[in-house]
Amino acid sequence: MNRLELSIAWRYLRSRRGSSLLSLISVIAIGGVVVGVSALILIIGVMNGLQRDLREKILVGSPDIRVLSYGEDLKITDWQTVLAKVKQQPGVVAAAPFVLVEGGMNAGHDYAGAVMAVGVPPTARGGPEVTTIRQHLVSGDFRFASTDGQRNGIVLGKLVSARYNAWPGDKINLISIAGVKANAVTGGFVPRVFQFEVTGIVETGMYEYDNSYVFIALDKAQDFAALGDGVTGIEVKATDRWTANAVAERITAALGWPYRTVDWQEQNRSLFQALKLEKLGMGVILLLIVMVAAFNIVSTLTMVVTDKTREIGILKAMGLPSKSIRRIFLAQGIVIGLVGTMLGLILGFGGAIALERYKFIPLDPAIYFIDHLPVATQPRDVLWIVLASILTAAAATLYPAIQASRLFPIDAIRHE
Repeated sequence: MNRLELSIAWRYLRSRRGSSLLSLISVIAIGGVVVGVSALILIIGVMNGLQRDLREKILVGSPDIRVLSYGEDLKITDWQTVLAKVKQQPGVVAAAPFVLVEGGMNAGHDYAGAVMAVGVPPTARGGPEVTTIRQHLVSGDFRFASTDGQRNGIVLGKLVSARYNAWPGDKINLISIAGVKANAVTGGFVPRVFQFEVTGIVETGMYEYDNSYVFIALDKAQDFAALGDGVTGIEVKATDRWTANAVAERITAALGWPYRTVDWQEQNRSLFQALKLEKLGMGVILLLIVMVAAFNIVSTLTMVVTDKTREIGILKAMGLPSKSIRRIFLAQGIVIGLVGTMLGLILGFGGAIALERYKFIPLDPAIYFIDHLPVATQPRDVLWIVLASILTAAAATLYPAIQASRLFPIDAIRHE
């Protein structure tokens, strides 16, 4: 494309009176591209942000990999041997046993409810840090050191603590139905009650953890869940979260039957699949805005062809080839696409930064797990948006460019 073609293309984009400003129809065409690109960047960024925040909050108390066992009892009895084998596998940074069991809870009042009791090893110097749950303490610690010296401490989620009005130093009761047998006299079942002292409060920012989870020492959890010396499974932290699937496969191969592994993606597969599908659907819907902008470009250039028919005829009569005419209109479409895309990028990135920094759209954490609408723009998504926008704008020029190049000089010059 030579300077003459570019000069003519730029002149056709400008207003009729020779000013350097773009004509109204060109501005409208650019505006359509701006709206489409900025909306795509914002919405895709929001979907990425939702996935990122939900993933990080879910993995606060959930490990990269869980080693579990098949069988009716759903427990691992020889967990020390299994733990030693797991730690030997490449890609394993840390591993620790855990107990996960559901129970009831009250704080000496009439109100009682269900909680998830998690048994973890007490905090020790050099101890394994499989998850980041210990980093979210707002008071106390995970040593479970109670005043009776029996390590009967319990760490509550912040919302659990508020709901039961139980704070550090208070006593609470955990009610277990595990291992309960029928009473020979009454024929009914008598649950087992364990008393704990609140020694810590944890706040993760995820409603499910803060409102339902309590943490106790591993040995106390084994007794509470009636597991004897067994545990529910082994928690594993991988070198890289995104290689957890490969590490899980190696662990499964090394342990063999009856052990199995579940990585973090498999544990939350339905949630992440739903978010991915929603992101795809929103992307397709918003891409239609870019398609509308493309039709706007088609109508704009078609109007230019109609308006400049005589000029095109004169240019062809002076010897300008048809391919140059096509390139003139292609240049106009590319300019509209590039300018609209760049402005859309600026507007989209500006909106994304403002939404993330100032949290303009608050959310109810009880419903959405997060307290504001997050935004996370990824370079790959932005690249696809830019390419799709420019290619769509370029493709929109094909019809009017071909129509202009097919004009006969004599008929074009005679055009009224």
